[in-house]
Amino acid sequence: MTSYHIDWKLLTDQKVLEKLGAELRRMRLERNLTQAVVAERAGVDRTTVVKLEAGNATSLLTLVQVLRALGRLDVLDNFHEEPRLSPMMAFEQEAKYYSKQRKRASPKKARIVPPKPKSTW
Repeated sequence: MTSYHIDWKLLTDQKVLEKLGAELRRMRLERNLTQAVVAERAGVDRTTVVKLEAGNATSLLTLVQVLRALGRLDVLDNFHEEPRLSPMMAFEQEAKYYSKQRKRASPKKARIVPPKPKSTW
């Protein structure tokens, strides 16, 4: 199996849909599943799977349902990116943290009690 990179920015929206549909078809066939089986697992009509694989626009919900039916929700991993913390953001968060810290009262100073006079007895 040859892996290659697609420069998605160079494709028209319709070509992107067609590539996505072709990839869904490849994943389905790789698992030896019929369109009817995938549709049943996804809770959609078989014609919806046919349209999706043909690159015809469907809803994002349908795409998620079909990916779930194929056991390939992992392809969505690249859609989520953890935000990177800049040095300035780290400084601001640290300052905010320290400003919310509980202010502690200073310890009470020991009161000096003068010694009792010695007994004259």
